[in-house]
Amino acid sequence: MPSFHYLGCDDAELDLFESQYALPDGMCYNSYLLLGDSHVAVMDAVDARCCDQWLTNLDKALAGRQPDYLVCQHMEPDHSGSMSAFLTRYPQATVICSKQAVTMMNQFGIEAPKTRVVAENDTLDLGGLTLCFIAAPMIHWPEVIMTYCPELQTLFSADAFGKFGVYHADEDDWACEARRYYFNIVGKYGVSVANVLKKLADKPISTIAPLHGYMLSGEQKDEALRLYSIWSTYGIETDGVLIAYASIHGNTRRVAEQLEDILKTKAEANGQHLKIAITDLSRDDMAEAIEDAFRMNRLALCCATYDGDIFPPMHMFLHKLRLKGFQNRRVAMIENGSWAPQAIRVMKELLAPCQNIDFVEPTLSIRGSIKPEQLPDLHALADALLA
Repeated sequence: MPSFHYLGCDDAELDLFESQYALPDGMCYNSYLLLGDSHVAVMDAVDARCCDQWLTNLDKALAGRQPDYLVCQHMEPDHSGSMSAFLTRYPQATVICSKQAVTMMNQFGIEAPKTRVVAENDTLDLGGLTLCFIAAPMIHWPEVIMTYCPELQTLFSADAFGKFGVYHADEDDWACEARRYYFNIVGKYGVSVANVLKKLADKPISTIAPLHGYMLSGEQKDEALRLYSIWSTYGIETDGVLIAYASIHGNTRRVAEQLEDILKTKAEANGQHLKIAITDLSRDDMAEAIEDAFRMNRLALCCATYDGDIFPPMHMFLHKLRLKGFQNRRVAMIENGSWAPQAIRVMKELLAPCQNIDFVEPTLSIRGSIKPEQLPDLHALADALLA
């Protein structure tokens, strides 16, 4: 009787994913076992940090059988890190992967004596279970494949539909950490994600089994597909404003906070149901700031001039937005400079390569601190941003 088992591992002690994304709830690395009537397939390995636990989970789930295949959907080390240990223990197993993954195995020092390259629409019969392979290049590496099992109506989605956190973290709010994960890791490749979603449109999917985060089914699966449709096309998930500020001595922060209050008052008076968030780029999680910038349709940048340029936290923020494909947003700007304000010019130059950015006018330039006579200008900027 064919069966399906979860083999993944939690890494609750990991503090940074990819050495840059904060993990308050750790991380999980997912792997799955498909026991067909005639053949056995393991879906992906795990990070080397969890290798021993994974092999123990696998040995228990195999119940005396031997794996015939290791399907490698993604070669990033958090998934391929245990492949060598697996192949040492199960030398008879054939690695199933894309052509580019074979090259990457050599790059990572993984010796796989038996490999089988698969491409779009290739299938693998396990006996009662069929694996149908879907090319998914640039989600978010070029070698990625996804796998669909029609008998289980399950999509093994590689890094897509993943999230930060151990397996059972945020079970009632998948979107919170899935959104931060998507825009910071996969976000640049929205076109590639949209193309794969088109391929999946005619497939009945009951369960999505990603390489990070928990498996999705029912309403959560439907919501995940809805959000990925928005995110992959750089659409608007939430009508709102993110105010992102980079302040040296606090004066720019105070202007940002005044703008927040003005926007809330004006939105309420206008009957606009807006989400208004504010972030200190020097202190708050940069990945969450990136997430909110993509989530909402308006962005207000408040920045101090620094060495004839902009304060470095803002520079990093705008660099990451550009790197991740920021587009289709309205952007308002406030600068501060005691003797030679330059921030608006520099911020516009940094965002110039981004597509379809509507720079809001008027902008506002202050010297040291905002003066009472400039408050009408701040109100005018808020009105323009809300228009």
